[in-house]
Amino acid sequence: MLPPVLEIYVIWHPRDAEGLNVAEQFVQHFHGTPFTGLIGGAVEVFIRSEGWCSSDDAPRPIPATNTPLPNKLDQAKFTAIVPLMGTEMAAAAEGNSSPWKNYIEQLIYAQSEMPQRMRMFPCLIDQGATDGTVLGRLLEPYQRIAASLPETEGETDMTLRCRDLAQGIAQWISSPDHQRLTVFISHTKHASPGDEEDTTTLVELVRAVIRNTHLKEFFDTSDLQPGTDWDEELRSKASTSALLGIRTDLYPSREWCQREIRIAKQQGMPVIIIDAPGKGEERGSFLMDHVPRIPVRKEHGSWNKKDVYQALNLLVDECLKRALWIHQKELSTTRTDLGIAWWAPHAPEPLTLVHWFESVKRAGTLPPDGSDLRVLHPDPPLGPDEILVLEQVLSLARPGAKLDVMTPRLLASRGG
Repeated sequence: MLPPVLEIYVIWHPRDAEGLNVAEQFVQHFHGTPFTGLIGGAVEVFIRSEGWCSSDDAPRPIPATNTPLPNKLDQAKFTAIVPLMGTEMAAAAEGNSSPWKNYIEQLIYAQSEMPQRMRMFPCLIDQGATDGTVLGRLLEPYQRIAASLPETEGETDMTLRCRDLAQGIAQWISSPDHQRLTVFISHTKHASPGDEEDTTTLVELVRAVIRNTHLKEFFDTSDLQPGTDWDEELRSKASTSALLGIRTDLYPSREWCQREIRIAKQQGMPVIIIDAPGKGEERGSFLMDHVPRIPVRKEHGSWNKKDVYQALNLLVDECLKRALWIHQKELSTTRTDLGIAWWAPHAPEPLTLVHWFESVKRAGTLPPDGSDLRVLHPDPPLGPDEILVLEQVLSLARPGAKLDVMTPRLLASRGG
């Protein structure tokens, strides 16, 4: 086992009726499919509500300080605190001697002492909880998640809260400057005869949905500035942004769409495909498979906005998943027994295997001849025929090389 990466603590007052419901939504989301493929300890969600003796007591403490844990347990690398601000919590925090007020002040102090390890993500569940209250004053400096209302046609309170929290955490743990997640919109300006309007409408819908979130977009028509090297700029953005591919009929055959997907995959960036067929594709592209795909369909003649939100929500989860995987790789330096040559952020394929092999060969870090090349990637696992093709590709570059492709579950079953 590796040390834990992320622990999320959801705090609510036991008499705030909505608190338990919202807390369970966070538990289900961050224990859901996008994150189950990681090594144990990547993300865990804990709830804090009642105190040791009664609901008037402050909740149990959160182990987010520099104090060593018992039994030599490892502290999480990152701790996210999510106070659910309800009217009962606000009432309990009034008064200088209030246990709830002291509890929240202690969390704020801990966050100020360890801003790289701990961060506050308040969530308002009752509108009156912050109106002239001590609770509102204490948590006012922190930008709330789900501060705006969800778009009624596209998402729910739950999906908005979970996306905002996943995005906030991903931005926090991904880079020192906490840059806003950028969605690279990969699309083609060409359409099959008769589908021009549908293609344009879908692209504009995707852009409108992104603008209704905290995400940032990169769209070539509006973001490529006069005088810049457009080729270099597109390559740079494709290698550093989360890519959302709008797969209309002609998309797989377009040279730049193929190139954008290839660059994103080789750099290990998250890729989600919006699958929006019209009359059908003449042929697909092997470059564009092996990634999650969300079907976007029409309802009553219009593209379904819920499908677009679903794709964006999954893309944000993939960004957080990638960040957690990178931190687990860094923490693995203490486990020399694992013998992993390549921590693949996504299940390997011929395209990414060749790119990885060439890069480590140039760097002089290729394992010696005769040793297995162990590849670890998030679940779900590859099938035997997929692994067979990867071995055949590798044998062309390194005859006799053995490829050991595994996921965290398989690694655990071997006692890793």
